[in-house]
Amino acid sequence: MSTALDIHSRELAEQGYTLLEGITTDEEAAAAVGVFGELVPQYDGSLRYQVKAAPGFEQRRYSKSVNTILVHTEAPGWNPPPTYLALHCRVQATCGSGHTELADMRAFVASLSERDRAALYEQTVDWVGHNTGGVGTEGVRRPVVEVTDSGQEILRFSYNLLTTGQYDPPVDAAVDPEQLPLGSFGIHLAEQAEAFFRENRVSVLIPENHVLIWDNQRMVHARSAYTDKRRHLTRYWIAAQR
Repeated sequence: MSTALDIHSRELAEQGYTLLEGITTDEEAAAAVGVFGELVPQYDGSLRYQVKAAPGFEQRRYSKSVNTILVHTEAPGWNPPPTYLALHCRVQATCGSGHTELADMRAFVASLSERDRAALYEQTVDWVGHNTGGVGTEGVRRPVVEVTDSGQEILRFSYNLLTTGQYDPPVDAAVDPEQLPLGSFGIHLAEQAEAFFRENRVSVLIPENHVLIWDNQRMVHARSAYTDKRRHLTRYWIAAQR
């Protein structure tokens, strides 16, 4: 008979995400996600990051705003990025929005023209190592699809970085393509990724006391805008051996 861990591990492997139920405390959440790997410090050095609207970010596409967050992977400037990302819902928005949205980046890569697909493996990007908080690593220079010595593919992506040069830009940011990491091609790539995402995303309004966990080296994610500022999720980064 399959155990709950077997089922969740299989869902992670097959569809790239899984939902854990009945998680009420920080300690329960850390224990539940810890079976998939080691918890690692985030941008602020903490193992837990509170995803909740806060003053000062009203005009930015940032986790502590209520604005739409566009398609990306977490911490692309880390080497390697977290294997898994987990969100523990403490208080869900009651406004009918604030969904966490996911799509399989491997399927997106496979959908591209041969020329564009090759560029993802060959053209490197300076993935800076921090977000708006300014805390993090020095960053890495890697292609969107990095093939490791073991043959594993690690996918990095940020719509915002490719179109504005920032991870958490102002909502109305406009930048000369000459100043962008991949220039006009990066904008072309980001627009294709966004279109693919809108057609193929899975949209999850995480129930309270549930944890959504997904493969951050495979899946891209986004968030819909919301208005209920009571919304509160706790984020975890998990490093796992492949």
